[in-house]
Amino acid sequence: MSTPNIQIYSTPTCGFCKQAKEFLAENNVPFTDYNVAADAEKRNELVEKSGQMGVPVIDVDGQILIGYDRATLAKLVGIEA
Repeated sequence: MSTPNIQIYSTPTCGFCKQAKEFLAENNVPFTDYNVAADAEKRNELVEKSGQMGVPVIDVDGQILIGYDRATLAKLVGIEA
C-alpha cells in the first residue's frame, strides 16, 4: 500500500489539530500541515474543501475528514487505531 498524501489544515491554538498531528507523527505517517491562521490561500482552500471554517480539516488522498476522529483517521491512513 502506498503512503497516502495527507494535508492537515490547522491553527496553532487548536487542541484537536495538535492531537491529529501527534497521532500521525507517533505512527510515522507523513503529512503536510497548513496553518490557516497565517496563510490566507490555504484558508480559502480549507473552505473550498470542507464548506466551513472549522479546524482541523484533514485531506487524505482527496477524502475530507472534518474534525479529529482517531478511528476514522486511522482507517483512512491504513493503521490500527
